[in-house]
Amino acid sequence: MDKERRARARPGSAPLWAPGTVLVTGGAGFVGSHACVELLDHGYEVIVVDDHTNSSPQVLSRVERIAGRFVGAVYELDIRDRRSLSAVFERHSVDAVMHFAALKSPSASLKSPVRYYDTNVGGTTSLLRAMHEHGVHRLVFSSSCAVYGDAGPGLLDESTPARPTTPYGTSKWIAEQILADVCRHCPDCTVLCLRYANPAGAHPSGLLGEDPSGVPDNLLPYVAQVAVGRRERLRIFGGDYPTPDGTAIRDYIHVMDTVEAHRVALDHLADGPGLRVFNIGLGQGSSVLDVVAVFSEACGRQVPYEIAARRPGDVASLVADASAVSRAWGWRPTRDLGDVCRDAWRFQQLNPHGYGEGHGDGEGHGYGEGGEE
Repeated sequence: MDKERRARARPGSAPLWAPGTVLVTGGAGFVGSHACVELLDHGYEVIVVDDHTNSSPQVLSRVERIAGRFVGAVYELDIRDRRSLSAVFERHSVDAVMHFAALKSPSASLKSPVRYYDTNVGGTTSLLRAMHEHGVHRLVFSSSCAVYGDAGPGLLDESTPARPTTPYGTSKWIAEQILADVCRHCPDCTVLCLRYANPAGAHPSGLLGEDPSGVPDNLLPYVAQVAVGRRERLRIFGGDYPTPDGTAIRDYIHVMDTVEAHRVALDHLADGPGLRVFNIGLGQGSSVLDVVAVFSEACGRQVPYEIAARRPGDVASLVADASAVSRAWGWRPTRDLGDVCRDAWRFQQLNPHGYGEGHGDGEGHGYGEGGEE
């Protein structure tokens, strides 16, 4: 399959439009880098834009090693830099965009709300402008189940009213509303908005995984760093939630399932114009203590932890109903929490200091829950 392809036929159907060249914003980040592997493995040409705010330039060489193919081009830039971003579209014939670039820590967003709105909302509008100016009308948007916020227990489907509890979640919700409005006024635009749960784990090779700067904002890399001895113990924020064991419940989806859903979404950009929203997840919640227990089994040692006070913005439970995407596309995740923990542990064992000596050892706020780009 080469970069000139423009159509893919389904058995018994007329050829459908399909992208050959995909621009991936945030392509060196956790989910973005795994998406690049998925795209390269399936014959796409990949152009990456990333400012390395929370990623390492070394990641993309690992992506190429895993895929056995080169990334078409890599640009180190902030997508809010409209002139530089426009130049990327001028140099390449882009068919579709996967938009991961964003700040992603719910807890940090409480302290820096303007920064989050500027980056996550302003970055999205800058990207839309560049796409519009260069005739690119198809987008897969990385959103988050954080838009649901404090919606209560039980499975939350796409019709659940948005009640974000952090500027991070609100920034994703605002971006969704902008995309919906653009699609209403631009009939050529097609946007698939994927609200995913907590992506976690790593590529099964152990070459690619989650290596955040500073103290991890996400649970799995924090647990992994404790297990490998980089940190003394896990701090669990809140042991008095109205849940079976008192700790918060989330839906943890393997990062490889997450990026497979994004790749499948490209096939469905031809289904029709407008914006469509889908939850991506297992549809099954796990508490923080559940994750600790499963990871302890995966690494063969008990992960030490302590219970700390709840944090502002956290909710007791956030588990999405992901049945709509299964009905629409025939797609569902195939990996479980055990796979997530085993692959995350393999990456941590093979990369005890992350992608580079000292990378990711700075100070931070401690793990949080939300979208992870």
